[in-house]
Amino acid sequence: MNFSLWIQGLLHCNIWQMLMITLVMTHITSLSMTIYLHRYSAHRSVDLHPLLRHFFRFWLWFTSATNTKEWTAIHRKHHAKCETVDDPHSPVHYGLNRVLWGGAFLYRKEAKNQQTLERYGKGCPDDWIERKLYTPQQSLGIFILLAAYLLMFGVWGVLAWGIQMVWVPFWAAGVVNGVGHIFGYRNFECSDNARNIFPVGIIMGGEELHNNHHAYPNSARLSSKWWEFDCGWMWIRIFCMLRLAKVLFSTPLIQKNKHKAEINTNTIMAIVNHRFHVMAHYTKDVIRPLINSEKGKFASKQERMRLHKAGKLLSRHHAILKPVHQAHLKNIISEFNRLKIIYEKRIALQEIWQKIKENKQRVNALQKWCLEAEQSGIQVLRDFSKKLRCYDLPT
Repeated sequence: MNFSLWIQGLLHCNIWQMLMITLVMTHITSLSMTIYLHRYSAHRSVDLHPLLRHFFRFWLWFTSATNTKEWTAIHRKHHAKCETVDDPHSPVHYGLNRVLWGGAFLYRKEAKNQQTLERYGKGCPDDWIERKLYTPQQSLGIFILLAAYLLMFGVWGVLAWGIQMVWVPFWAAGVVNGVGHIFGYRNFECSDNARNIFPVGIIMGGEELHNNHHAYPNSARLSSKWWEFDCGWMWIRIFCMLRLAKVLFSTPLIQKNKHKAEINTNTIMAIVNHRFHVMAHYTKDVIRPLINSEKGKFASKQERMRLHKAGKLLSRHHAILKPVHQAHLKNIISEFNRLKIIYEKRIALQEIWQKIKENKQRVNALQKWCLEAEQSGIQVLRDFSKKLRCYDLPT
């Protein structure tokens, strides 16, 4: 009897039942990380009911020894110093292998930096239970969990506990912070290498959509395309229906008024708020058609491939272009005048919101930009200029 209890525990679960329990447990941990730590604590894009906040905080302490202030501060610093030498976990500086397999160690190292905690950890819980239990006894929860697993599942509980222990360090600290800055696809050309690892965000609760998040870090919704799925957003909507959550910020909304031709403050505000979408449309509506037009003039496969590569570089944010790519881009635009024009116009459009701070000056700059685009002799650029004039704020 005692031997059976030691092997199978009180619940006598089979392998499939153990698998389901483990998946449910790790899924709750992923949701706690993405909804509570990430979208609520770090970015304040969603507000949570006090009961839900404390459940997530307890669950993270109980299943992963994660401290709210440490995680929040490190993540905020990551955004502030992204892919610089001060980034706590940049694969650009540390290498992919070190971040993927040792992301948790980089996290623990930065968590000891009191300057990071003080500067970036503001607004985190500082109540009695945080001061007396969660912070000073940070590892107690996971040992209670181990004891509970042994009691319920026997020796197999050790395996389930081990999976629980590596879940957040591997997927969040390793895959998202490592792979998410090296491999994947990009919807938006932000100034860092963040990429969407996979369009279906379930394993990490939606954190797979990393490029979308870096483009709009204050958005509670991480999906952007209709075919992308953000599991965390689905749960947030459920919590909202249950009055346990309230969305504070999501991907900015705009409207396009096809009868609007005047460029005013509303135009500028809509474009600035929606700037990453604007640049994505510039790639789709200006760069790609013009590249295809230029490619059609050449019979040589080599020349067409050269132009295809140039199309990718023309749309890439200049801050993340490697020197070899900068040289290739410089050569290609020196040969093709129309490509040079659309490249310079793309840079000039970005500078309207990057370098000009006053809306009145931005209006003047955009008016000049549109006038030059419409006088360029390039039809796709003319059409894009007319679309920019239609941007407006929702009524």
